[in-house]
Amino acid sequence: MIIAHKIALDPNDRQATYFARSCGTARFCYNWALAEWQKQYTARKEDPSLPAPSEAALRRLLNSLKAEQFPWMAEVTKNAPQQAVKNLGAAFKRFFAGQGKYPRFKKKGVHDSFRADPGPDKTHPNAVDVSGKHVKLPVIGWVRMCEPLRFGGKVMSAVVSRTADKWFVSLTVEIADSITLRENQAVGGVDLGVKALATLSDGSTFDGPKALRSNLARLKRLSRSLSRKDKGSANRKKAKAKIARLHARISNIRKDGLHKLTTELVRRFAVIGIEDLNVRGMMANGKLARSIADMGFHEFRRQLDYKADMAGSRIVVANRWYPSSKTCSDCGHVVETLPLSVREWDCPACGAHHDRDVNAARNLEKMAASSAVSACGEDGSGLGRKTKVKPASVKQESSIEATYAQL
Repeated sequence: MIIAHKIALDPNDRQATYFARSCGTARFCYNWALAEWQKQYTARKEDPSLPAPSEAALRRLLNSLKAEQFPWMAEVTKNAPQQAVKNLGAAFKRFFAGQGKYPRFKKKGVHDSFRADPGPDKTHPNAVDVSGKHVKLPVIGWVRMCEPLRFGGKVMSAVVSRTADKWFVSLTVEIADSITLRENQAVGGVDLGVKALATLSDGSTFDGPKALRSNLARLKRLSRSLSRKDKGSANRKKAKAKIARLHARISNIRKDGLHKLTTELVRRFAVIGIEDLNVRGMMANGKLARSIADMGFHEFRRQLDYKADMAGSRIVVANRWYPSSKTCSDCGHVVETLPLSVREWDCPACGAHHDRDVNAARNLEKMAASSAVSACGEDGSGLGRKTKVKPASVKQESSIEATYAQL
């Protein structure tokens, strides 16, 4: 199993300067490769006999040119320019597969990062290594970290990045793949919302940190202050740094709340039922878009996926059109309409009184329990790790009433 640990760095001035130079080299090579790719693609449209642009060809071309045209690249690790071209190739693969947008040129100060791999450089026989609260990087040597590496294993790579005015290193470590045996085989349902981040099937709720809402007034004040500064002035740079630090703080508060929630879920439940939310469609609601973005539903799903795989839990995802809120969790009756403003309702069939979010979570729990029982042999079932996320059983989607009759 390969896992990454992102740790804050405490570099001195010389090391921070080297990091900035390495990020600039990686950004330059990425933009150079993108411009060359577009140039070769345009030339091939005029002359189809020319070869199609590729990542491997661009790396060979860069290696043949950098000694003469870009000698300053030798001041940083060779992985920085090479990995930048590889990243461009991966971006084009995602684009052609319909999984991402067309690659764009990188800007200075936006997502600055570079990669360093273990092994010697041609002129700098240094490698990536970790010793306590220090990490060894090519060319620059040992750099202080704010905490030790949590995982023991072989270090595969290190990615140094900058967020606001702080430097971080993400260490990728290969650890032994172990099978987690769980004594607790509980099944739980999780309904995500705006008022409460998550409502569980047992009635408990987790309030989201709402980091953006609590810092919105300060963010507006700093933005107004930035707009009054002259472009290119030192005060404008200081104002931009303040806003960057505030955005980093908002992001950290949100991620901290999501990490605590997802960790608690995989510890408590062996099978977790969730909905396949259409976050992009939900963001189209102008009145709720900011609150939805502040909750971080996509980040919640990402964290839950990999943590469930590590903890031996299984995620069962309900169909996007599964009526979890409109279905009575007692008898299975489905009401025709249930506006978002209705937070509590009574079932017209059995008379049961429901809280909207708790009822949805209980339906997701029953859906997950039914899928765990009736989905033997379907995609995602079994002991092997075929899929990280177990899709909901198609059998039980055909008749909600029949499912509730079995339970």
